[in-house]
Amino acid sequence: MRSRHRPVSFRNFDSPMFIRLVADSFSRRPRHKLLTGAALALGMAVATAALSVSLDVGDRLAREFRSLGANLLVTPQADSLPLEIGGVDYRPVNAGAYLPESDLGKLKTIFWRNNIVAFAPVLEFTAVLHRNPAGGSAAYTGQIQNDPQTLVIGTWTNHSLRAPDRETYVTGVEKTNPWWRIEGEWFRESSKECVIGEQLARQQGIKIGDTIFLQGQEIAPQSNALLDDERLRVSIRTNIALRVRGLLSTGDREDSAIVIPLDLAQQIVRRPGAYRQLYVSALTKPEDDFGRRDPSTLAPADYDRWYCSPYISSIALQIKQVLPGADVRVIRRVSDGEGAILTHVRTLLWLVTFASLLAAALAVGASSAASVIERRTEIGLMKALGAGSGTVGFLLAAEQLLLALVGGGLGYSLGILLARVVGQKIFGAAPAFSFLVLAVIVGLAAVVTLIGSAIPLRRASRYEPAPILRGE
Repeated sequence: MRSRHRPVSFRNFDSPMFIRLVADSFSRRPRHKLLTGAALALGMAVATAALSVSLDVGDRLAREFRSLGANLLVTPQADSLPLEIGGVDYRPVNAGAYLPESDLGKLKTIFWRNNIVAFAPVLEFTAVLHRNPAGGSAAYTGQIQNDPQTLVIGTWTNHSLRAPDRETYVTGVEKTNPWWRIEGEWFRESSKECVIGEQLARQQGIKIGDTIFLQGQEIAPQSNALLDDERLRVSIRTNIALRVRGLLSTGDREDSAIVIPLDLAQQIVRRPGAYRQLYVSALTKPEDDFGRRDPSTLAPADYDRWYCSPYISSIALQIKQVLPGADVRVIRRVSDGEGAILTHVRTLLWLVTFASLLAAALAVGASSAASVIERRTEIGLMKALGAGSGTVGFLLAAEQLLLALVGGGLGYSLGILLARVVGQKIFGAAPAFSFLVLAVIVGLAAVVTLIGSAIPLRRASRYEPAPILRGE
């Protein structure tokens, strides 16, 4: 009696049948599937953590680097010829022209205005420091006495600035130089208060709350030239009283200086609304070969690309365009160090990602080879029933891709947790969830699975059914 059931044939099978075969095969041999999925999940977890941190590390490190100080210096273009050795400017601090304070709001109008973290104008001069109102000046001899001169720095600490877009920004040395340590507190804006370097305070025996007196250099210049009696009397009698609000420690020349409000310094040197130097702290992208090119030699399309990239030189050019008469120089010791460190960190993260993907591919390949060997009889039977080499390979590849989807999703979940731990411990902030990273990880899982199982799948598609069914 002839059977009513049609024999199973692989020559023509529809999509539901194919899906059923893949699902059925995926549910069998759980040990191999578990090992392959675990290898994929671990590899993808490391890749997810490395990619998430790598995408976020630029901004994080850039903000961390801003604690190193400003990376741009603005000076009057009419200054004397530059004298810069090893990234250090050796020009006299009082030489040259001045820049208007009223233009500083324009910094918040450039293309990369949101990358300007902070800026602080500086006006420096030297003055004679005294501990009493009399000043201890010698009797008139017809010459100004060569009293020891102390560096006085006028700047902003926590200054509110109204930009042309009508927004108010708070900026100053507290933001440009966050590594400066202050014992006590900063002076208030528009006050006759100061902070004094801890080395100078130790030498002079000055404490927080004391009052010190300055003879301004604009009244008593460092010179032995003869002056008229009236000018000399003013220079002896005029003293500026300052209350010490804090002691400053920077590890640099500020330890032997007095820092006062900028508007007070402008009054002393009789330069209202002017400053000599501007320190700018900006978030930048490390310069590559393209970023180091001279913008004047670029084609219009390349120039637009260069201008719209946050290179330190691009931001410097934009600042120069909005500050007439200004010369903007890059503080190379800071910017080059930032770029080198960021490049090394990113290279390390990419190497870790590559190593994790390679390890996952090797693990998938080993597991796939073992699975194909165990399924020789099943593969031979499918071919005996009419399945071609392409059908067998496609079926096995579909199983691997389904496994890659599961392993990639699980690896991404584990990797996000790992990235949050690493980001919180190292950078103080966890990377945000990104659909881009999820799509990349799932895609990488599929690619790694196919590459790792390519040789075993090719071998399986070439099996001859007759020897296998004979048990050879």
